[in-house]
Amino acid sequence: MPTQENISGVSRTAFYVGWAISALPVLLMGVGGVFMLVNPTPMLKTFSELGYSASLARPIACVEVACVIIYLFPRTAVLGAILLTGYLGGATASHVRAGQPFYLPVAVGVLVWLGLYLRDSQLRALVPLRKLTADKPS
Repeated sequence: MPTQENISGVSRTAFYVGWAISALPVLLMGVGGVFMLVNPTPMLKTFSELGYSASLARPIACVEVACVIIYLFPRTAVLGAILLTGYLGGATASHVRAGQPFYLPVAVGVLVWLGLYLRDSQLRALVPLRKLTADKPS
């Protein structure tokens, strides 16, 4: 259960919705990375389609899982989001180069940052999204 200190500056609803949104990329990438570590055989076809050697499957899976773990901890979540963004940027570039749809890595990257934005008041302070108001003449 989060303490008031953990969610200060963020409403409970935004905090929980942020974690729910963050859970989507964590589950997708975490399960995919672990699956690739345990049984890389089904993924080898995808790797070859993207132009990567089969010997790179495990190192890439290790990087993916490590980025997800770093993203899970509140103290390192921003670093994790940056690392996941870089990882997903590489995935996007690989899909574009292979002529495949690239929308999934982009969408996952958006979810990574949206979830973190909703649950982290310091990130909200750093990147304030607010409605611009017209100045009234005095």
